[in-house]
Amino acid sequence: MSLRQPERARVHLLSAWDLARPDDLIEGFGEHHGLLGGMLEAVLKQDFPEDFKRIIAITYRFSSEWRRVHNPETGHDVADNLTTTEFAAAMLAARGWTNQEIGDHMNISPNTVKRYISQVLKKLNVEHRQDLKQYMLQ
Repeated sequence: MSLRQPERARVHLLSAWDLARPDDLIEGFGEHHGLLGGMLEAVLKQDFPEDFKRIIAITYRFSSEWRRVHNPETGHDVADNLTTTEFAAAMLAARGWTNQEIGDHMNISPNTVKRYISQVLKKLNVEHRQDLKQYMLQ
């Protein structure tokens, strides 16, 4: 399904949530990759804040290795110090999404997206948004 269909994605995510939550089977939600993280935050954070905190904790445990992205020039780890939200925004930006599109998807303002992307560029030591593609998982 296209991530550019946020209402459809929201419906599917909530269907999965309704199946998993009664039996406390939320571990799988923590084992998501960057793009699903934004949707989880937009859909679950407000209505299920304690569960969302648990999902984030699961995510950090699970993602400690897959988020380890290396600078091809130096070989140094560059993305393991990004927050989950920064990582999600950067992955979408690397795919050519606008700040407005990212903001709509993650339920944050375009200015907040701009701030996250600026932080990512600084942490990755890159100057241009288009250079994110070489650092982010595709």
